[in-house]
Amino acid sequence: MIQQTKATEFLAARGVPFSVHDYEYAPGGGLIGMQAAQSIGADPGCVLKTLVVEVDRRTPVCLVVPADHKVNFKKVAALFDGRNARMMSPEKSADLTGFRSGGTSPFGQEHQLPVVLSAAAMACPHVYINAGDQGLVVRITPADAQKAADAQVADISAPPAPAEPIKN
Repeated sequence: MIQQTKATEFLAARGVPFSVHDYEYAPGGGLIGMQAAQSIGADPGCVLKTLVVEVDRRTPVCLVVPADHKVNFKKVAALFDGRNARMMSPEKSADLTGFRSGGTSPFGQEHQLPVVLSAAAMACPHVYINAGDQGLVVRITPADAQKAADAQVADISAPPAPAEPIKN
């Protein structure tokens, strides 16, 4: 039986093919997207984190980026003709999307925000995106995710730079 959330109901109602996968949600254990990737045995570049930001403190935007990437906030702001972008508070995000922190999905939001999907995710055969609850993701093709969320695809993220070797 598929666990029902607003996100899975949204996808099912639109006939989007997906599967649901759970993982142990441990908010005190570090980066949640990386935990999810390890738990489900997926490439961290294909496990996507969902972040809610504000451009110029007035325009809310939902970002969907690989778990092992960092967001380029300047590029996000530029997409919306803004000067800067910053993370939205978890409380404000929950009020807008209807999802609590750690369970935010781009699918089935209370007040649908503009969604930007990292171009880096489009190279994956399948991606894992939060399914609307903590510890739950959907496996979906990037093209289906883009279409279902009516997402703009843009170059908004990059993997962290490799660590420099320690010189003695």
